[in-house]
Amino acid sequence: MIAHIQGRLVEKTATEVVIDCGGVGYLIHISLHTFSQIGSSENLRLYTYLQIKEDGHTLFGFIDKIERELFKLLISVSGIGGNTARNMLSSIAPKELLQAIASADVKTIQSVKGIGAKTAQRVILDLQEKVIKLYNIDEVSPVINNTNADEALSALEVLGFVRKSAEKVVDKIMKQTPDASVEFIIKQALKNL
Repeated sequence: MIAHIQGRLVEKTATEVVIDCGGVGYLIHISLHTFSQIGSSENLRLYTYLQIKEDGHTLFGFIDKIERELFKLLISVSGIGGNTARNMLSSIAPKELLQAIASADVKTIQSVKGIGAKTAQRVILDLQEKVIKLYNIDEVSPVINNTNADEALSALEVLGFVRKSAEKVVDKIMKQTPDASVEFIIKQALKNL
């Protein structure tokens, strides 16, 4: 397997790059996440995965190892090929996708074009345990869908609190007082953090 390619960036589009490495131009398929991380530097290193199928060889490139490992996990799920996995990584940032899988957030995974409810559930069923073990996600952060809670969490992060522990406290406050103001949430959280 080709683990990585480093060389001069010759061509870049939203879906692929060409890297000149020792006089050979490698066409590498990338996600939008990787595309957004590639700067204007001429020298580029991408971690790669070579997918070999009956009808051809396709080289996929990733800006970091986490994205590549997540890609490999995704293509291990029945019904998800290389292009679908790349679309998933283009639509959802790798860390958000890991969190969605770990917390069984079907809606987030289903928000990817071409992913239905059954496929999203299959991804969670097949990968949830692996993701939690591999990436040491010991406790899944609660998903808070409240503007006041989100603003309070942002303020707590600015104050230097770790998001994961702040989310737990804010979630507890929101369960007790669903219509709490931002100020109330912050004051209560500061007492409990």
